Amino acid sequence: MSPKKRSQTPSTSTAPGQSRRGKTQTNIGRPAFLSDGEKGTRLQKFLAVAGVDSRRHCEDFIRDGRVTVDGEVVTNPAVSVQPDDQDVRLDGERLRMPRYRYYLLNKPKGVVCTNNDPAGRPRAVDLCPNMDQRLFTVGRLDENTEGLLLVTNDGALAEHLAHPRYEVVRRYRVQVAGIPEKEALAELRDGMYFSDGFFRFQNLRVLKKKGRSTFIEIELQEGKNREIRRLFARVGHKVIHLQRISFGPLRVGQLEIGKCRELRSQELKELYDFIRQAPHSRSVGKPRRKPRDAAKKKFASGGKKSTSEKSPAKETGSRRGAGRYSPVKKGAVKKSAAKKKSVKKRPSAGKKKGGRRGK
Repeated sequence: MSPKKRSQTPSTSTAPGQSRRGKTQTNIGRPAFLSDGEKGTRLQKFLAVAGVDSRRHCEDFIRDGRVTVDGEVVTNPAVSVQPDDQDVRLDGERLRMPRYRYYLLNKPKGVVCTNNDPAGRPRAVDLCPNMDQRLFTVGRLDENTEGLLLVTNDGALAEHLAHPRYEVVRRYRVQVAGIPEKEALAELRDGMYFSDGFFRFQNLRVLKKKGRSTFIEIELQEGKNREIRRLFARVGHKVIHLQRISFGPLRVGQLEIGKCRELRSQELKELYDFIRQAPHSRSVGKPRRKPRDAAKKKFASGGKKSTSEKSPAKETGSRRGAGRYSPVKKGAVKKSAAKKKSVKKRPSAGKKKGGRRGK
């Protein structure tokens, strides 16, 4: 028998596959770079996309000999398959590429974004109609944060939106205790170092003051673990309420908390256009090394690099990397080698210069 899927109870007033306005999604051109091209799809990945289970569990199913391709048992998860042209079966049941689904969810507090929660807490995917497909959230919001989440079964699109190298802007509305001074706001804009990295707000704007609290709108290009709460706590202001209001081109709008709807055709088109314009290479921002042409010009004369032209050593800001990148003095290696040789030449404590130990 095929593996059991965890039931996902719909919690939406709209019919599956239909938006609130009553218009279903049309076939809008999905960006070509999101597909795997002519080489096909890894068998393990295809099973996960088909809604069988997570990739890790799908790998176990393949290694156990439960998967066949064109009638032959395949035990290698990395085998490439063409789902449209080949017959792929799990326990004798034919698997096909599913229709991609995209849902906009206004996540409430107390709901987690993981698909596998041992504590049994409410999951975000349970608030969307699953249509017998495995859904997951694009990125995460912590349990006490509410707001916009994109829920889908499109893994390639999820990677382009969630990975930091694509610089997708996330906008939040936050209410903090107290009234931050200008110095505190400047610190938040400049950023601060934490044990797990450098945190900063891309943009920050004070909206209004209410009693002894302040409403602020902030922008991030990379969502790290409890980044917003930790930054405000560092400047002495506790976060009272936190809501994500936009993610890339998507807006939460008037969608009620706890409700879910399928993306409208125009929203899906804007999302695809946004992905097409986003950088698709890993080198985002300033290049790490200088162009080859510039390097060729430097060495055109045939001379060596001068000491002033050498690239500066890495900063030793963190304790963990301080010893690794500390500069080595000239001749230190030679001196240590010579010291070892001198130790070897020394006579042992019980020997005389003449040779054997005296009687």
